[in-house]
Amino acid sequence: MVRIGIIGCGYWGPNLVRNFAETTGVAVAAVTDLRPERLDLIRRRYPSIKTTTDHREVIDDPGIDAIAIATPVSTHFTLAMQALAAGKHVLVEKPMAATSRQAEQLIEEAERRRVVLMVDHTFVYTGAVRKMKELIDADQLGRIYYYDSVRVNLGLFQHDVNVLWDLAVHDLSILGHVLPVQPCAVSATGISHVPGGPENIAYLTLFFEQNLIAHIHVNWLAPAKVRRTLIGGSRKMIIYDDVEPSEKVKVYDKGISINNGTDGLYKMLISYRAGDMWAPQLDITEALRTEAEHFVQCIERGATPITSGRAGLEVVRVLEAGARSLKKRGRLVELTPPSVACSRAKIAGIG
Repeated sequence: MVRIGIIGCGYWGPNLVRNFAETTGVAVAAVTDLRPERLDLIRRRYPSIKTTTDHREVIDDPGIDAIAIATPVSTHFTLAMQALAAGKHVLVEKPMAATSRQAEQLIEEAERRRVVLMVDHTFVYTGAVRKMKELIDADQLGRIYYYDSVRVNLGLFQHDVNVLWDLAVHDLSILGHVLPVQPCAVSATGISHVPGGPENIAYLTLFFEQNLIAHIHVNWLAPAKVRRTLIGGSRKMIIYDDVEPSEKVKVYDKGISINNGTDGLYKMLISYRAGDMWAPQLDITEALRTEAEHFVQCIERGATPITSGRAGLEVVRVLEAGARSLKKRGRLVELTPPSVACSRAKIAGIG
C-alpha cells in the first residue's frame, strides 16, 4: 500500500485527492493547504484523511511514501526538493519548475535518492493522445509534416505565469510524447491586455528537422473553449478535438502526392487524395486515474514514468526559449546547435 500526501487543494488538488482515493493500492494519508476553508471541503467528503495547513507535517511524516504537489509554479521547486530530500516519491503538477536549472536539480536529487519523480502532464494519459501515439508509432500517418493546435478559453488568469506556461505546456507535453524528435528552434509572440499582468494571448512556433513544424495558439480571452489539434502526415491526417463528447480523434485518409512533370522540377504535378474518415475507439478511463495508477506502478516496480522528470525538463526548456523569444517579439531562439536541416538559413522569414 502506497500512502500519499497531497500538497495544495485549490483548483487541481481535489481531483488528485479523488483519483488517488479511488485507486487500488493507494491510501491518501494527508492533505495540506494554506486556506482552511479548502480543507473543510476535504474533511466533509473524506473524514478519514488528515488535513493540515503546514506542508512540513506531510513531508516529514515517516508513514507517507509519496507526495503529490498541486500548487503555483513558483513553489514547485522548493516543495518538490523538500519532498525528495525526505526520501519521498514525487508527482508534481505541470510545468515541473520555473527554470530548466531547477528541473535539472530535481532530477539529480531524485536519481540520487532513487525515488520516482513524475510530472503531471495529464493529457499524455488520455485515451485520445495514447491512440495518436499508437497511430504515429505504427507509421499510419507516414512522415509527419505539422502539428497545429488551438487551445483557448475565457480564464483562468494566472498571476505567476503567462498563458504559454499555463496552456501551451499541454501541447508541448503531447508533442514530446507522440513525436520521436525534439524541436531545435522556437519563436513566440504574445501580448497582455491586463496592465502589469502576464501575456494572456500567445503564439508559439516550434521548428524541427526535416521540415516538421508545430504551431500552438493559446488564449485566456476567447469567448468559447476550443481544444483542437491537427496533425498532418504524408499518408493520413488527424483532427483531435478534446471538447467533442465522442469521436475525439478522427483520422482522415487525405493528402497530396507530388510527381515530377516532364519538364523537370519547375513543373511538379500535385495530385490530391481524398479517402475515408474513421474515428478509432478510445479508452474512456479518466486520464488522471490512469496517471495515478501509473505513478503507483512506477513506485512499486522502480520504473521510469512516461512523464518523467526528463520529459518535464524538455517542456521547461522550450517554455524558457519561448519566453526569451516573446521578449524579443518573436526572434528565433535555438534550442540546440543549428544543423543543416534546421538553421536560420532554412527557416524562411525568421531570424
